[in-house]
Amino acid sequence: MNYLAHLHLGGQRPAQLLGSLYGDFVKGPLAGRFTPEVEASIHLHRRIDAFTDRHPLTRAALGRFSQGNRRYAGIVLDVFFDHCLARDWHCYAQVPLEAFTERFYRVLRAQADLPERLAAVAPRMVAQDWLGSYQEYSVVEAALGGIARRLSRPEGLFQAMQELPGLYQPLSEDFAAFYPVLQDFAQAALAGDAAVAGSGTAGLSGSAPNSAC
Repeated sequence: MNYLAHLHLGGQRPAQLLGSLYGDFVKGPLAGRFTPEVEASIHLHRRIDAFTDRHPLTRAALGRFSQGNRRYAGIVLDVFFDHCLARDWHCYAQVPLEAFTERFYRVLRAQADLPERLAAVAPRMVAQDWLGSYQEYSVVEAALGGIARRLSRPEGLFQAMQELPGLYQPLSEDFAAFYPVLQDFAQAALAGDAAVAGSGTAGLSGSAPNSAC
């Protein structure tokens, strides 16, 4: 899962939103580097990634790519699934995508001390509306191209990208099957964390699968 999915799944309090994003930029042990709530959200981010990586539905989606391209197919799938979420947002969320992303951008702009590479990325994320723009398939291609340019061997990712147009519909169906399962996992994790903290269930993601989808 990529930025948008983690922000949607990881709880909606400001610290939870920040931690959900930090999970893509902060590596290694945490041990008091951030507030407890931010660190809990980074840990949840990592649990969501682990759950996603080992789930049979995700593995089946990766299996749609050619054997030689599966090394990079996970990167493609992460970004494409964010496209599916943005495209079908009304199926999974209670608030419009524009309102959701604008609230997050306000939280991000208000944070003066962003960790590591995120400090350089955040202004562009807000100015270019990275999260909302994932509704457009062309942005998927552009995002993957940007990732490829940071790799030592970008040709592998470019080859996997070439398969994506032909897999658009079956991978969309894979997302529709998997994301509600992931929502349930994240909701249960948030509820468990809240119970341990003694704070009830406030700040859950507000996910609302739409039966019409």
